[in-house]
Amino acid sequence: MALKKVRIGVIGVGHLGTYHLQKYKNMEDVELVGIVDVSEARAAEIADKFCTRVFRSHNELLDQVEAVSLAVPTEEHYVVAKDILNRKVHLLIEKPITYDLTHADTLIGLADKNALVFQVGLVERFNPAVVRMEELLTKPVLVESHRMNEFTVRGIDVDVVLDLMIHDLDIILHIIKSEVQQVHAVGMSVLTGKTDIANARLIFTDGTVANLTASRVSNKTLRKIRVFQPDAYLSVNCAKRKIGVIRLDGQTKDAHGYPQVSTKETLFTDSDPLADEIASFVRAVASRGKPVVTGRDGRKALAVALQIIGQIERGIKDYQPY
Repeated sequence: MALKKVRIGVIGVGHLGTYHLQKYKNMEDVELVGIVDVSEARAAEIADKFCTRVFRSHNELLDQVEAVSLAVPTEEHYVVAKDILNRKVHLLIEKPITYDLTHADTLIGLADKNALVFQVGLVERFNPAVVRMEELLTKPVLVESHRMNEFTVRGIDVDVVLDLMIHDLDIILHIIKSEVQQVHAVGMSVLTGKTDIANARLIFTDGTVANLTASRVSNKTLRKIRVFQPDAYLSVNCAKRKIGVIRLDGQTKDAHGYPQVSTKETLFTDSDPLADEIASFVRAVASRGKPVVTGRDGRKALAVALQIIGQIERGIKDYQPY
């Protein structure tokens, strides 16, 4: 029997939306129906490049598809996503889910009501080094993350917490099976009028501590997560898709009788986290299954991100209850 293809469109074909389009175009189980963009010139250029159709509005596209990727500016997420879910179309929405928790709750409620797949585009969850890290976790004690970019104008519609740090917030909230008890955050604006450098310290009810730093005015790109746990130190380089595992060697001792450590590195060379994210969404739509990164996951990361942003804006220096 011929495989039934999932009919999909892309709303917003800027930088990220074009990557979504590229992945869909290469999938045999997808019928790429068309695209929408506020720029007619941009839409025409991209449609010609990918041999697809331009629709005049997202509502016109929604009549023709089962699912869409939404990659418009964050300020437009709520209004457009609400239209999509009300039309009973499955949705992959780029991060962050929205600016507002009430809006996020409305979208989650619509997806539940209409039995729709609602996935949030927190792509680092599909990074094979991060996936491997999850498999090796036992009892994290301390997690550190550093996510830094050279400055570009892309993504400056939001501050650095929602632009970069939210990826690490999502990972940390996913791997630590405990609730956030305290949050302490500091940050500053350098170039944009919004927070461009931020540091946040989270303390969980089980005693685990997470320290996150994000900057978009760095002189280099850095994507690292480090996990300290009783049996190992895990170091993940998200940019290079590499994980290092350092453990005590139970056999070898030095001349003074101290145990030695062993180091093992794994590099995932032929991986494409965005392609894996897109494929996961398509599978969830085809099977009506639960996506890897749910709307509730996106909402959870947003809730902590907003508290971090609020503390930075108010200049709070003391720990605050979460």
